[in-house]
Amino acid sequence: MSQPDRNPTGHVPRRLTLIGSAFALLAIAVVAYGLGTRQAQNASLHDVTEAQAVPVVALVTPASVSNNAALELPGRLEAFIQAPIYARVPGYLKSWKYDIGAKVKAGDVLAEIATPDLDQQLMQARADLSVSQANAKLAQIGAERWQSLASTDAVAKQDVDQRTFTWNANLAQVKAAQANVDRLVAEEGFKRLVAPFDGVVTARETDIGALINVGAAGGAQLFVVSETGKLRVYVNVPQNYVPSVPPGTKATISVPEHPGKTYSGAVEYSSQAVNPSSGTTLMELVVDNAAGEMMPGDYASIHLQMAAVAHALSLPASALIFDAKGLSVATVGADNRVLLKPVSIGRDLGTVIELASGLSPTDRVIEIPPDGIGNGALVRLAAAAPGDKITGKAKSKNETG
Repeated sequence: MSQPDRNPTGHVPRRLTLIGSAFALLAIAVVAYGLGTRQAQNASLHDVTEAQAVPVVALVTPASVSNNAALELPGRLEAFIQAPIYARVPGYLKSWKYDIGAKVKAGDVLAEIATPDLDQQLMQARADLSVSQANAKLAQIGAERWQSLASTDAVAKQDVDQRTFTWNANLAQVKAAQANVDRLVAEEGFKRLVAPFDGVVTARETDIGALINVGAAGGAQLFVVSETGKLRVYVNVPQNYVPSVPPGTKATISVPEHPGKTYSGAVEYSSQAVNPSSGTTLMELVVDNAAGEMMPGDYASIHLQMAAVAHALSLPASALIFDAKGLSVATVGADNRVLLKPVSIGRDLGTVIELASGLSPTDRVIEIPPDGIGNGALVRLAAAAPGDKITGKAKSKNETG
C-alpha cells in the first residue's frame, strides 16, 4: 500500500526560502549600516583630529612705550679723599695725639717723631755754614786788598784775578752750605705729622717708641686720614646696560647696617672702558654722608634707575624663539598662518624684552609659540581678545623686591 504525499504543492520549502532570503537581506542591511556608520565615525574622527592638530595661540601686539627699568648691583663705598700718612724722616715715634675715629682739622698734629740723627746732621750743617762764611769773609778781605794794589802795578793782575775768583768760590760754598741747612731745617719740620685736610683718622699703624723708616717704599703707613662727609661709590655696570646709565643717572644706596634705609646719589663719572675679564664698566657715584652713617670700605647695594628708551617695541620674554637660525618671533598673518621674523634685542628687562629691530607696531605676535612651529603653519586664535599691549613698568632681572 503506497503512502500519501505530505507536500504535494511544495509550499513549505518555498516559505523557508523566503525566510532565508529575508534574513540574508537583513544581515546585508545591518552590515551595510555598520560599515556606513563606521565610515562616518572615521570621517568625523579625522575632522576632529585635524582640528585638534591646529594649535591654539594667544596673540600680543608689540607695545611702543618707554619701559622704566632699574638695575640692582653690588658696590663698594670709599672715602671721598683718603690720605695715608708716611714719615719723611727716620727716627722713633715720640708721641701720638689722635687715635682711630678721631675727627681732625687740617694742620692738626697727629704725632711727633724723635730724630736724633737728623738733629746731629743739622748741627753739623750749621757748623759747615759758619766755616764757609768765615772762609768767604777772609777771601773777601784778601781780594779787596789785592784789588786796591792793582792800580799801583805792585802786584800782578793774575794774582788779583786769582784772589777774586777764590772769593767768589767761597761765596758759592756759603750758598751750598746754606742750602744744606735749609734742607735739613725743612726735614726737621717733618718730625711733626699733620692732618692734610679735615677728616677722620681711620687707621693708626704705629705706637710710641716704634722705629720709623722713611717713605712709602721702605716704611709702613703710620696713619690714614679720610674725608667721610661725602663718599664715593664704585660699581661695575654690565656692558649691555652702560648706554642706559649715563652720568647723572639717579641711584638709591642701601647698606646692611641700616636695613630699610636708603641714601640718594648720582652717577658722576664713567671709566669709558670695558674690563675684558668681567665685561663691565666701572662707574663712580657720589653720595652725601654728612650724618656719618655710612663708612668707607662698606659693602652697598646700588639701585640704578636706568633711562627709558623712547618708542621701543616691547614683547614678553616668552615670545622669543631661539634656534639654529638665531633669535626670532612668530607672527600671524590675516590668513592665520605663521611667519617667523628675525629680531634683535635692545634691552633685556627680565619679563619684558625691548627689541632693537625686526618688528613693526602692527605685527601680531604669538605670546607663547608652540614647539617646532614654522613658517606657513596654520593656527587658531584663542578665545580671549588678542592684541594686548605690553605696558607699564618693567622690572629688571637684577632688581629685587
